[in-house]
Amino acid sequence: MGETSEQRAGSDFCQKADSFLGIIQSKVFPATFLFVVLVGLTLNLSVIWILFSRIKRWTRSTVFLCNLALADVAWILCLPCLIYYHFNGLDWSFGDALCKVTRTLYHSCFYCSIYFVSCLSIDRYLAIVHPLKSLRLLRKSQALVLCLSIWAITFITSAPVAFIASTEMCPNNKTICSLYVFSQNTNISLPLSLFTTMVGCLLPFVSICYCYCSSLGQLRELQRLKKRDLLMKLMFSAWVIFALLYLPYHASRNSCIILRVIQPKLDKAIETADAVFFVEMAVSSLNTCINPLFCFLAGAEFREQVCKIAHSMKPLKSWNRSRRVCPM
Repeated sequence: MGETSEQRAGSDFCQKADSFLGIIQSKVFPATFLFVVLVGLTLNLSVIWILFSRIKRWTRSTVFLCNLALADVAWILCLPCLIYYHFNGLDWSFGDALCKVTRTLYHSCFYCSIYFVSCLSIDRYLAIVHPLKSLRLLRKSQALVLCLSIWAITFITSAPVAFIASTEMCPNNKTICSLYVFSQNTNISLPLSLFTTMVGCLLPFVSICYCYCSSLGQLRELQRLKKRDLLMKLMFSAWVIFALLYLPYHASRNSCIILRVIQPKLDKAIETADAVFFVEMAVSSLNTCINPLFCFLAGAEFREQVCKIAHSMKPLKSWNRSRRVCPM
């Protein structure tokens, strides 16, 4: 008799601590998350503080910036339980309900962050390349409705994660909090993973690529060199983040599930795919430390406020030099 679904799903978390996968899960994974909590939470809370205390007139860009920072903060708040869980030898001690909440919030906020990065990139493209048309297409109130819709739709489409994620017992009496990626119920996990890959990664990536490529020719005629350079940096940064963080993460996640569908008995291949997926999970978590860069590139008033704060913290003799870096 082969392994049952529960045994196969749990075996990825019940690995020996000295195995390759065990080392990644117990050391590399939580260490990266701890770095993200310290750095990402500081940066994103600073962004939220500047937006609410220093920005007087909000625009649609400000709405997208705020929602991006809130999505990243909500995602980071999932990490302390996971950090303790992995440092504790993958022994979950917070109950089944919090396991489901943590996995679902992790999944939904991750995609909210991707969508808001895409909204910012497309919004800046429209505002600079098609300023008059963008005023008719998207007003501040419509941007707010769009953000609320993204939150609602993302949480609804993440509902299957709550049904698949659960606490399970290992043979060594450890309690694990399973990931839907490792579930043997591939009738749910594979369609869910493929669907979120298409609409949560590839669709935003193609949209950003289209805006980036179509803007190359048009921006050569744009006389506002500063705005042109900022837009190009913003679009290129979004493109690089997708190429280096999001696309490899989704490729490794789908590989884990597809291997379980076509070759469920290839334990070594599955363990290697799982290890790669955990590494990609750790790498993709760094997006919350990088996303505040979009606030600086996409928000003119936000950029001005950051420069004012930086100026107030520097000696007066550096004023002229800093003005060349952060012009008002």
